[in-house]
Amino acid sequence: GFIEAPAKGLHLPLDVQGTAFQERVWRALREIPPGATVSYAEIAERIGSPKAMRAVAQACATNHIAVAIPCHRVVRRDGKLGGYRWGVDRKRELLHRETKD
Repeated sequence: GFIEAPAKGLHLPLDVQGTAFQERVWRALREIPPGATVSYAEIAERIGSPKAMRAVAQACATNHIAVAIPCHRVVRRDGKLGGYRWGVDRKRELLHRETKD
C-alpha cells in the first residue's frame, strides 16, 4: 500500500473544502513528488502569493488529509522540518519512507 511504498504516489479524487486560498495551497502540495521537499515560501510563490508564507503554513496546519495532501513535504526555508499537525517525528518518518524507495 501507499504507507509501505509512498514513492509510488497517491492519486485520489478528493472533495476537500476550505477557503479559496487553502484550496490553492492544497492543490500545490499535491504537485510535490514523493521524496521531494519545498519550502513554505516556494509554495507561496507557486500559488501567486509570494509574501504569504505564514498563511501557507496555516493552510498546511488545517489539512485534515495528511498523506493525500502531503503537507509533510513542506519544510522551512532553512531546510529544517518545521511543524506538522501529527508531530515532527511522524513528518520525519514519512519523508524518510519516501526517500527509501
